[in-house]
Amino acid sequence: MPQKPARRKPHRNPRGLFLGAVLGAVVGYFAGRALGNPAMGIVLGMLAGSALLYRVNPGPWNRP
Repeated sequence: MPQKPARRKPHRNPRGLFLGAVLGAVVGYFAGRALGNPAMGIVLGMLAGSALLYRVNPGPWNRP
């Protein structure tokens, strides 16, 4: 009987989520400032940045 392929766990990456929120807020601030509303740029930048970097998996801190 053939074995089922191992199911891959979805990436759970709190470091990427945090880093994305911080970098997105900084980039969003400047983009929002150029468009006239820095507060909205920060919020949208945080959402977009954390959504993008949450999927990036840098691996564990203690690599062998």
